[in-house]
Amino acid sequence: MKTNDTFRFWILVSIVAISGFSQGLLLPLIAIIFEQDGVSSSLNGLHATGLYIGVLLAAPLMEGPLRRFGYKPIILVGGIVVAISLSLFPVWKSFWFWFILRLLIGIGDQLLHFGTQTWITASSPKEKLGRNIALYGLFFGIGFTVGPIMTRLVEVNEAFPFIVSCSISLIAWGFVWFLKNEVPEADKENISFFGTFKRFGKVFKYAWVAFLPPFGYGFLEASLNGNFPVYALRNGLEVGAVSIILPAFAAGSIVFQLPLGMLSDRYGRRNVLVTVMLAGFICFTVAGLLQDSVTGLLICFFIAGMLVGSTYSLGISYMADLLPRPLLPAGNLMVSIFFSFGSISGPFIGGLAIQYLKGASFFYVISTMLLLIFIALLIFRGKGTYQEEPHSV
Repeated sequence: MKTNDTFRFWILVSIVAISGFSQGLLLPLIAIIFEQDGVSSSLNGLHATGLYIGVLLAAPLMEGPLRRFGYKPIILVGGIVVAISLSLFPVWKSFWFWFILRLLIGIGDQLLHFGTQTWITASSPKEKLGRNIALYGLFFGIGFTVGPIMTRLVEVNEAFPFIVSCSISLIAWGFVWFLKNEVPEADKENISFFGTFKRFGKVFKYAWVAFLPPFGYGFLEASLNGNFPVYALRNGLEVGAVSIILPAFAAGSIVFQLPLGMLSDRYGRRNVLVTVMLAGFICFTVAGLLQDSVTGLLICFFIAGMLVGSTYSLGISYMADLLPRPLLPAGNLMVSIFFSFGSISGPFIGGLAIQYLKGASFFYVISTMLLLIFIALLIFRGKGTYQEEPHSV
């Protein structure tokens, strides 16, 4: 990397870390505040989907502005939307007002992730793509892990965590001004809303399999955070045990995010994904067999995090391998869309399994999902299909 490229890269991954921090803070913080105010668990869960709904609403509208104005303005707009929304939480405490703010944060975060993710995938040399995207995922994971720790500030003052998060977001946002703007490589298709959907069709045709790992990661992360505490408590595990077991997955993903990215550069994205999906299937199947053992679950969650905790970043890298650079903006949008679908469907399907099925059904739902993705990766034979078209553009 050149000096300017290196400076830009570290600014971008720092932005992603702050985004992860704000998301990791908001999820438990608002849940705790609503729980203390007597809001039902179902409404509390509905409220949490606001962020992902914002992502889905915004995703199809973003490619045109990115191509017209470049990466920097998109990231700046996303950053200020997130910061302003965070600052407004203490202004008026209302279920639906906070839902709208969460929706806006979802839109702002989508702008941030779309801009940074596409800029990194477009500017990274192929031999370092896995490493760079792994660092992107690592920094988001660190921010997402640190965020919940700040929920303790609510004991000082209910508004204090929001103010701290807003201040940190503004500091990170300020550094973006130092970056030189760039625009994505031109595409032959027209830059419009309908042009985006036409590109979605192309992208899906050639790289559909690369969107399954981000979908699986969204499904997994959201169901573990949303369903596992309920499942564990109903099966007789203590709250203290849950608070130790759940972070083990995040810790495992942080530890192995960069090594897996570097391995994918050396041995191929598909080969690494096939291996980790199969291993993840085995881990969660074993977790189902050891559902009454705190130590067993702790080990399974940590190993599973080491393996499938990197599937989002590996999916992005695989997508970038399968598509030419002009289609990367649309490809990155589809990664976000599939991740959001996974994040919304995971808790719903996991909740149904807990409610209507007995035994270790929750873990078997996750292991089955990972097995299906493993099979899809095995049968996919499209490597290099689209790269034969002008990849050197």
